[in-house]
Formats: sequence, C-alpha cells, structure tokens
Amino acid sequence: MTTRAVVIGCGHFLPSRVVENAEFEATLDTNDEWIRTRSGIERRHFAAEGETTSTMATAAAQAALDDAGLAADDVDAIILATSTADLTFPSAATMVQAQLGMNRGYAFDIQAVCAGFIFALSNANALIVSGQAKRVMVIGAETFSNIMDWTDRSTCVLFGDGAGALLLEAQEGDGASADRGVLSTDLNSDGRHRDLLYVDGGVSTGTTGYLRMQGNQVFRHAVAKLAATATTAMERAGITAEEVDWIVPHQANIRIIQGTAKKLNLPMDRVVVTVQDHGNTSAASIPLALSVGRDRGQIKAGDMIVTEAIGGGLAWGAVVLRW
Repeated sequence: MTTRAVVIGCGHFLPSRVVENAEFEATLDTNDEWIRTRSGIERRHFAAEGETTSTMATAAAQAALDDAGLAADDVDAIILATSTADLTFPSAATMVQAQLGMNRGYAFDIQAVCAGFIFALSNANALIVSGQAKRVMVIGAETFSNIMDWTDRSTCVLFGDGAGALLLEAQEGDGASADRGVLSTDLNSDGRHRDLLYVDGGVSTGTTGYLRMQGNQVFRHAVAKLAATATTAMERAGITAEEVDWIVPHQANIRIIQGTAKKLNLPMDRVVVTVQDHGNTSAASIPLALSVGRDRGQIKAGDMIVTEAIGGGLAWGAVVLRW
C-alpha cells in the first residue's frame, strides 16, 4: 500500500470588485482589444479596502473546509503560497490559522511567485507521504493590485486578486496511476533569470516596490519550460498525454496556455481556462482554476489532472494528480 495526498475539498474567493478592460482606457494608452489580443484577459477582480491576502485566503480555506465537511481543528497544517503577504512577518498562513479558529498544528508561507501553488502542493504532498501530517490545507492567495505600477500598461492590465484552496488528506492507494491523489511532482528554478520578472522593492530598499517584467523573455521561457516540466511529471507518474483529462495551467496569458497545450499535443477543449475572467492571480491562479473548473462541472472525481506554472525566480514546476 502507498500513502497518497488526496483532494477532499476545494474552494475559492474572488473580491466583489470586477474591473473590465475598458476601465484602463481612461488612464492608459490601451484598450480592450489590445489587452484581449495580447493576453486573453477580459476582466479581473481587485481587492477592496480591508480585503487582504490573509482574509481572502481564509475565505477560500473555509470554503474548502465546508466542501469537505470538516472543521479547522481537523487540519494539521496550512501552507499558503503568496508573494503578497499582509506583512513582512508573521506569515500570512499564521494569520489564516487564527482567522479560521485553528488552535493546533502549524502554518507557513511559501514564496515562489506564480509557481508558488505548485511548490506548496508538492510540500504538502511530502508532509503527508512522510507521515508528518494527515490533513494539509494548501492555499494560493494574492493581492497583486498592491504592487502594480499603474502607469505601466504592459503589466498593470495583466494581474488580479483572489484566492483558492485545496484540502488534502492521507489515504491509502495501491501505488499505481489509478490511485486518487498526487501521483508525481517536478520542481525547478534558475536564479540566473531573476531580472526577467521581479519586484523592485523589499527590505533592502525600504520600499514596497512595483512589479517589473520583460514579457517577451518570460514568454520565451514559459512555453518550453512548462511543457518540459509537465512531461517530466507525467513520466514520473507513469502516464501518457492521452490519459490526461485536464490540464489546469497557471492562468497568465492565453497564448502561453495555448502554446504549452500544443507542445503537449493536447487540444484546448481539455484545458481549464479562467484567465479571461481573473487575469493573472499568480499563486492563486491554479487553485482558483481547479475550484472554478470543479464548480463548472468540468473536473470530476477520478479525472487525471496535470497542473503546471512558471513564475519569477525563475521558478517552475508541475504536479500530476487524480481528482
């Protein structure tokens, strides 16, 4: 028998403020057609005053608990993937722990930018497989609206805010690809490319800073690296592309999503796409897409899912799991 980390609950949260592309026309030299053509994005959500990464993460986690029919104290650990924690410290995850009323276990943040949820999911799987936790809440949450340069039309129109969460539980499997749960992971990073996507602030500068991105270079790296990491993860899981029911990619740009699917020889009707409604929500994008895909009726119990992401660092990776 093999211990597997199985998804038993999922949920998400989106701020109520919806910002259509046309809203940017008043302050930037851009328009709806320009944004749609280059990114596939039509709208995004921005956090309101008082809505933070931790409050959105808490709402998504509570939705996942409700979905699983469990309470906060049934959870052993919380892993929160974010690059926009409320404060430098303590971790946003410990804030979520308190807001949920979870009086046991432990909580910590992981920072791998847009690949953060993949790294968090991989770490949660390791905790469960090693016997260090029975149930782990894995959350991706971001308020990227706080780090946008609103004069830079190449970046500020791309990002949005939100949160998504999965609750994982240790269950026994046969050690084969027919098992439910996480079947394989693949993590990578290359710090030589840090200048392609970064925030020009932090402790060393004494400022929050703004997101800076060399979009064309990121695109060039993204398609090749995402296809390669997904292929590696599938090989480790012992499956082929034909066995995949859904790719659930990081929702950054529709052209990257389409390019990656093409390299994997998978049609777009087997790809969960939410970028048009959410924009790029960084570490929140994959759990948001998983939760929305489930709610739409796309993702069903037993489906084979490949999820992959790339972000600043550069950091990238993939997870194969059976829902």
